[in-house]
Amino acid sequence: MNDRIAEQTLRSVPFVRSGASILPIDKGYSGDQKYRVIQNGSSYLLRIFDVGLYRNKLAEFEVLKTMEAYGVRCSRPLEIGILPDTGLGYHVLTYIEGDDAADQLPLYSADVQYRIGWEAGNELRTIHQYKAPGGISPWAERKTAKHRRYMGEYHRLGLCIPGGAKVMEFIEGRLALMKEAPNRLQHDDFHTGNLIVRDKRLAGVIDFNRMDFGDPVHEFIKAGLFSSEVSLPFCIGQIKGYHQGREPVDAFWQLYSLYTAMVLVSSMVWTIKFVPDETEDMMARIERVMEDHAGFESVIPKWYIEGTTRYVV
Repeated sequence: MNDRIAEQTLRSVPFVRSGASILPIDKGYSGDQKYRVIQNGSSYLLRIFDVGLYRNKLAEFEVLKTMEAYGVRCSRPLEIGILPDTGLGYHVLTYIEGDDAADQLPLYSADVQYRIGWEAGNELRTIHQYKAPGGISPWAERKTAKHRRYMGEYHRLGLCIPGGAKVMEFIEGRLALMKEAPNRLQHDDFHTGNLIVRDKRLAGVIDFNRMDFGDPVHEFIKAGLFSSEVSLPFCIGQIKGYHQGREPVDAFWQLYSLYTAMVLVSSMVWTIKFVPDETEDMMARIERVMEDHAGFESVIPKWYIEGTTRYVV
């Protein structure tokens, strides 16, 4: 859905009142069309999507209801439906006021960045209380199969990441570590670009549209891949907050490094196929992650080793 939705169609959403202002939101990679609706002095988030996705969107809507019951700081689900004769569905959520954490964190002191990371880790731990419904196959099976598909594409496209052979060996030697991983709700895109801050505090988590079920440790790969480019204190705070101030056990780092190595492959494939103009940026990111892990000689990234004793909540 790359074409802007006609305003008449947007105003046919039952929730939208006469006289409401409808402002497009252009950030993010989601296929949804997103709008900020301002009416009666309050703001709301309107998402328009292909009706073929309605079942998935309804599942997301129900998950957000549970997140509300858990007290997670995220948008509250208000209305979902189908717009007749348009091939479109919609849902309306509360709008989280504030600014993108990716933009704001560098403007704050290191201690404030760390505290916001700690708050984000707390929210993530609460999200992970949600157990996968029955019928979801084991995480290890799904993740291994997905990795095999990405590896097939990696070879088909003739790609080569720095130290690729060593990365592949590292992955193959550790796939068995996933065997006992739990199936919990995953936001699956948890990084500073999907967090909102206000008054130097975490205001909320946005964009659950990529949610999945699987190993909670997998959520942290976006810290090493993306959030670490924005704020190392935030990343360390997120890990410490998630673990309630305790140091993560070795099993966490073993899985974290496995998933980080795997995401180097999938990210390269995804970039080449969908946003090839960003290939140079992704290669630079991969090289940085490789350096962080000393070519995967270390399961703990150097930014955590070097910074873990510097910050306090």
